[in-house]
Amino acid sequence: MPTDLPPDTQEAIEAAVFRRLLAHLESRPDVQNIDLMNLAGFCRNCLSKWYAAAAAEQGVEVDSDAARERVYGMPYAEWKARHQTEATPEQLAAFRKP
Repeated sequence: MPTDLPPDTQEAIEAAVFRRLLAHLESRPDVQNIDLMNLAGFCRNCLSKWYAAAAAEQGVEVDSDAARERVYGMPYAEWKARHQTEATPEQLAAFRKP
């Protein structure tokens, strides 16, 4: 990690990366949360929880619905209706694997 960056520059870069990650996930609704969990150990729901936790650390209350909407780019119920599919037996087995 670059150590010569001013903290505000580093924070701006990290914020830009987060926005890009959200845009990328929004462009790939075919990638299911269970796939993300199985491959990366986190999913969109994890990101929304981290978002709300980071807000709380800054003294800002962001409820879970608002955090999910920020991560999903739309209300969670709408995203589920449009994009979420049933997990396959293979996906579930991989998720349950220790």
